[in-house]
Amino acid sequence: MSKRLATLIYISAFAFLGFFFVLPLSVVIKGGFSDSIHGFTLEFFQIIFRNPVYMRGVLNAFFIGVGATFLSLVISLVLAFVAYKYDFWGKSILTKVILFPIILPSLIAANGYLHLFGTYGILNMVLLRLGWITNPIDWVGVAPMTSIIILNALTSFPIIYLNIITALANIDPTLIEAANNFCNKPWRKFWSIILPLIRPGIFSGCTLVFIWSFTELGIPLMFNFNRITSVHIYRALNEISSSTLPYDLVIIMLTVVLIFYFLMQVFFRKNDYQANSKASHVHVCKKPSFLGNIACFSVFVGILLVALSPHFVVILFSFATDWYQSLLPNAFTLQNYWAALGDSVAIPAIKNSIIYASSATLIAMILGLGIAFVVVRTKLPGRNFLDLCSMLPLAVPSLVIAFGLLAISQEGQLFSALNPTKNPTWLLIIAYAVRKLPFMVRTSVNGLQQIPVAYEEVAKTFGCSFIKILHKITLPLIAAHLTAGVILVFSQTLLAVSDSLVLAQRKVFYPISKAIYEMLNFLGIGTFLSCALGVWAMTFLAILIVGSSYMLGKRLGAAFKA
Repeated sequence: MSKRLATLIYISAFAFLGFFFVLPLSVVIKGGFSDSIHGFTLEFFQIIFRNPVYMRGVLNAFFIGVGATFLSLVISLVLAFVAYKYDFWGKSILTKVILFPIILPSLIAANGYLHLFGTYGILNMVLLRLGWITNPIDWVGVAPMTSIIILNALTSFPIIYLNIITALANIDPTLIEAANNFCNKPWRKFWSIILPLIRPGIFSGCTLVFIWSFTELGIPLMFNFNRITSVHIYRALNEISSSTLPYDLVIIMLTVVLIFYFLMQVFFRKNDYQANSKASHVHVCKKPSFLGNIACFSVFVGILLVALSPHFVVILFSFATDWYQSLLPNAFTLQNYWAALGDSVAIPAIKNSIIYASSATLIAMILGLGIAFVVVRTKLPGRNFLDLCSMLPLAVPSLVIAFGLLAISQEGQLFSALNPTKNPTWLLIIAYAVRKLPFMVRTSVNGLQQIPVAYEEVAKTFGCSFIKILHKITLPLIAAHLTAGVILVFSQTLLAVSDSLVLAQRKVFYPISKAIYEMLNFLGIGTFLSCALGVWAMTFLAILIVGSSYMLGKRLGAAFKA
């Protein structure tokens, strides 16, 4: 790569991040501390801290984030150690399927969860038939925060699992063998040897899950749980041009995320042992006994059934014509699937989501590959800083990024032409691309690092141009990494929730997530149609995630590093 081209990519990347990441955040921060009448002000911050409703919202969001992170960590540690240590029945398939929850939209999971544990859900029907209760119980309404924590954990634990399994794969097996010789207590070996080595992986996964859970908007909205900051921000969007209140709420949310991030840095990234512990030879999994195979298989299948049970319920609903106060649907039909595809809301939504996701993926791929070349293949000053900056969107909630983009598109702002009340297409594409750019950068960097630069240098000595080297040598060799990155970005953006709910403000421009949310409010067959649309999306995404996991395997976890 020529220095001129590297410099052009360098400038373009910083310009993109500056305009669509740094600028939105700075406008949000400025909007929180000033208004058109008083200039600099802390008035609304004082209102928030004095208002028990807003403070309770922040505390609820924090407890949900911490609870979901802890539960996800426990689940992930169990699964990762079983997968790392044993070669059991169905492992190759189960380790792919266990990734499904991360890719399926929270709105669909929340819908299924409500039909499982709602007032007239499956659990109540079972308990009524057994005679254990006499009146239905609204389990979600009794403990909404617990339900949100459980559902967040069940939909996000694969992030921590991917990071831990990747960290375990990088441990030199000789260290574990040495630990076995000097320590016969499993808990002590785990605490003293293994945990310090996988701590960076735990840090990356836990940070992402906390951000995800702390700022999740779709699940609280579905559960009608309004006592949380993300919903407060969503409800205050109409005041964005006349009040600093929504800006202040976003600043408080961002501040909590940053504090949690630095605390996790202190506790989990101090003394990073893993940098000096790359595996010198391949770890060999043990062949468990017959009972061991059953135990390992049961752990994976049991967790998978629990995590995907809401989605199974959604699938049942998609085939139902009537399901009320009964254990199973009263009648089944395929008509919902054709009706969903023919619905006036669904058809434009499918087309819109494909356009948004494809465009965002293309932008992220071009920019991510360019950044990877600058970082890995050049010695340009500041290339490591560019790498760091390209990863920052992972540390900022998608709700915050979406709100910031909404702020810079208001009347009188630099990008007022992109105001979503007129046409949100470009704003949605940009929001998706900014948020998912780190995935493309990481997979591209990992691919380039595994290719000896000598291949490209030899081709260069024979007079090949950079474009020809890229086309004939580099891209074919990193094709699996690029494909996996493209699949990850596309699947994550196709059913993005927070960005879609905030920025898609006109029906004609709704993406699939917003369409599902709106269809759930339809009377009559709205629930059945939304479930059918969700199943179409789940099927498509399931194919994508299995494809990416086969192409990249355990290295898929590198795309989710904070």
